Amino acid sequence: MVWEPDGPIVSVVLCVDVLPYVRSAVSATNLPCWMVEEFVVAEECAPCSSFQAKTIPECGATGNVEKITCSLSKKSEFKSCRSALMEQRLFWKFEGAVVGVAVIFACLVIIRQRQLDRKALEKVRKQIESI
Repeated sequence: MVWEPDGPIVSVVLCVDVLPYVRSAVSATNLPCWMVEEFVVAEECAPCSSFQAKTIPECGATGNVEKITCSLSKKSEFKSCRSALMEQRLFWKFEGAVVGVAVIFACLVIIRQRQLDRKALEKVRKQIESI
């Protein structure tokens, strides 16, 4: 059986045809240059100082910021970033949560297996007594 697409392919083609107009409309808005064009990292991701935290809005999201330079416009801006230390902490929190959940479910499996073993043993005992 061969599946032949009908309506959805046409709508995708129409969206692709409209894409250049959408891009020009987006670039005209006040988006940061790093969202519209390519950039180079001028200063690596670092924790914000107390002064930067008050003056740079990008510090609010993660508490870390990196300085970037956009390729086309040559503007220097700050961009919120996640540091390697923050990523490592999040990774180990996730791993700890996974291990904790695994231990809980392993305990539940052991408890359930013991209940089933007791029921089976009781059933066998009753069958032997009835003989």
